[in-house]
Amino acid sequence: MPGDSDGFKGKIGRTVKESVAWWPEPATPPEGSPNVVVLLFDDTGFAQLGCYGSSIETPNIDRLAQGGLRYTNFHTTALCSPTRACLLTGRNHHAVGMRAVSNFDTGFPHMTGYIPRSAGTLAEMLREHGYATFATGKWHLAPMEQCSAAGPFDHWPLRRGFDRFYGFLQGETDQFHPELTQDNQHVDPPRSAEDGYHVSEDMIDRSIGFIRDQKSLRPEQPFFLYGCFGATHAPHQAPQSFLDKYRGRFDAGWDVAREEWFARQKQLGIVPPDTELAPLNPGVRPWDDLSSDEQAFAARLQEAFAAFLDHTDHQIGRLIDFLSELGELDNTLVLLLSDNGASQEGGPTGVTDEFRFFNGVPEDIAAAVARLDEIGGPRSHCNYPWGWAQAGNTPLKRYKQNTHGGGVRDPLIVHWPRRVREGGGIRSQFHHVTDLAPTVLELCGLEAPDVIDGVKQQPISGTSLAYTFGDASAPTRKRTQYFEMFGHRGIWHEGWKAVAFHRPGTDFDADDWELYHLDEDFSECRNLARERPDKLRELIDRWWAEAGEHGVLPLDDRTVELFGGSRRPGTLRARRRFVFYPPVSHVPSDASPPLGNRSWTIAAEVERPRGDEQGVLAAYGTINSGLTFYVKNGRLAFDYNFLGEHSRVVSETEVPTGASSLGVRFVRTDLKAEATLTIDGQDAGSVSIPRVLRMISSTGLDVGRDGLSGVSDDYTAPFPFSGRIAQVVFELPERRTPAQKREDQELESRVELSRE
Repeated sequence: MPGDSDGFKGKIGRTVKESVAWWPEPATPPEGSPNVVVLLFDDTGFAQLGCYGSSIETPNIDRLAQGGLRYTNFHTTALCSPTRACLLTGRNHHAVGMRAVSNFDTGFPHMTGYIPRSAGTLAEMLREHGYATFATGKWHLAPMEQCSAAGPFDHWPLRRGFDRFYGFLQGETDQFHPELTQDNQHVDPPRSAEDGYHVSEDMIDRSIGFIRDQKSLRPEQPFFLYGCFGATHAPHQAPQSFLDKYRGRFDAGWDVAREEWFARQKQLGIVPPDTELAPLNPGVRPWDDLSSDEQAFAARLQEAFAAFLDHTDHQIGRLIDFLSELGELDNTLVLLLSDNGASQEGGPTGVTDEFRFFNGVPEDIAAAVARLDEIGGPRSHCNYPWGWAQAGNTPLKRYKQNTHGGGVRDPLIVHWPRRVREGGGIRSQFHHVTDLAPTVLELCGLEAPDVIDGVKQQPISGTSLAYTFGDASAPTRKRTQYFEMFGHRGIWHEGWKAVAFHRPGTDFDADDWELYHLDEDFSECRNLARERPDKLRELIDRWWAEAGEHGVLPLDDRTVELFGGSRRPGTLRARRRFVFYPPVSHVPSDASPPLGNRSWTIAAEVERPRGDEQGVLAAYGTINSGLTFYVKNGRLAFDYNFLGEHSRVVSETEVPTGASSLGVRFVRTDLKAEATLTIDGQDAGSVSIPRVLRMISSTGLDVGRDGLSGVSDDYTAPFPFSGRIAQVVFELPERRTPAQKREDQELESRVELSRE
């Protein structure tokens, strides 16, 4: 029978009069099901919210805490993509292919860079029951080499249960010049930084717009908003008024801040009265041991972080006020949390550009102090030093990436006026990010489906924490939770925790396991490994059992060497020749030609009918680091931006009128390079480049324009080419030489050493 007649329960006769119409019942959640709003912070430590102890002003988050519950024993995975995978699926991150960030694909099931169809997302589960589903902000759950305009789109938000998406697919973005995606299409920011643009404001504008449209037309339908800020991941950037607000507030340094925040945590009841303040992490110097320049630089970096967090809190206030005005706040379940602890990627001194960390380049403090007023603004890509990161994790040890408390113990606020009556309550039951999906399902009166779109589903790992809402003293229903990140390991079981810090490249069997009775030692300060070897052995054995059950193996401590996309056959970065036919959409970095740390050539076939056409032919990166190839004032030019140090060459001859072939030949020798311009096959000028970038930028490639912050100060972005570009061809050598491979390994070793 033609048409969609399967399951039709009416009657079809010869005529309408002889027939009985029938309509299927629309999917509807149980009556009274709440709206669900997840507000996810990035790299925000345990102590950094005002209601968790810090002096940073977060009045709107504090308002949610005052009307809801704060959890003090809540844990994540220590890294962004894995935590997001756990949050959305209720399964452990290794079991759903997200051992680390989605930029990686190691060829093992635990690190594919995407969530398998056997692990349905919360959006897929809720939409099946009639929820509208929206995602805004950071995604970072698709293989990044699949995030170009060519897709495939299988793991983008719209294919994983979300009706609408507006945000960025990469793990970080410039807050003033973001790489934006709307649904399945890359788009430009709606206005410029000079016009007051900031991505956090834009994200909340879009979130409000999605909800307004939906509630205007289908007010009876609940919604799920998954709102993921770029804050407070580097770059720490905020409007100038927020930066000005924090001038001088952190001049006393991180030692004083830690003591003050720790005292406030005790006063607020965030930590038990007998909690110890963990000693300074390895590599963190006492504030008074820093030079005056180091102190000035570090304080200004912390000011930028605080301004960024404060500005984000302001956006949360706008969303909460909107929900209140709409009459929806009372029946909206709000979950506010961070994906891991405070970041260690700023290194011991902090950095003006986080890509110094990924390129193994130490910060020049004197040069940084000369640029203090740029920190936090559109020309910086900064991250703070270890000392401020540890302050952000007060009273805990270590940082993001580590399985000690500073990496995995994070704030969680639950706000739902209709159900949570104890405003300002604190909950100390042990829970994990895998527990949030089953919590939402329980509160919505739903069960996790056995099958989604014909695919049998993996078991849910998490345990709902809804039982804690009405009973602060209820014993935790969670019994065991393992941790693993980049070889760091840990396991919590019935109040005890075993944890091992792993140094990359060393034997896993040589790791030193520590033992803590976490119920009595909040900050992991009293190592009981020698006193209780029996308990330690029990927990280590349990870790291996959990590792086998949840797909943790093989252990893998690789990190920066995995960035840049997969080299397996059939992927974009396995190619050695890239041909672009402008105009093309912006290309994210993991789908762009891999130009870092190697030789390459660019050739652009162009036409200048009048002879005065100019503009960018190809640009990769941002104002902080990258490269750009362009025509200006009749001359061909190339600018290599090594973390703000420019090597520029302008052609000795003019670019001819009409058709011509314009090129750059980039030859790497050791860690240096020579860039030579070519016009119709003839050399036209060259420049020596004292140092090449291993990782160019988290921002990718534009062809025919420089669409975001502008790599070079020699023009004003986007500076589109006003002539015609037939094609732009990138050619890469087949492989690196053995000498280059050794140099790359040395660089990776320097990056690893900078961690500790």
